[in-house]
Amino acid sequence: TAMSELVSEERCNCPFCAEPITIVVDFSAGAQTYIEDCQVCCQPMGVIVDVDACGHQSVRVECAS
Repeated sequence: TAMSELVSEERCNCPFCAEPITIVVDFSAGAQTYIEDCQVCCQPMGVIVDVDACGHQSVRVECAS
């Protein structure tokens, strides 16, 4: 399965229940922030996507409630 490098499955841990989860991030939209519910505990997580000037991509999640 060859996915575009602009769409990536990112593994992280829910900031509420600490369970490992996988979220799909579309880096083609550049830096962005959005809300996504945890697949395990259904709490709202803020997903923060950063793309720096060199094109390095990072994703972090935090509590959104």
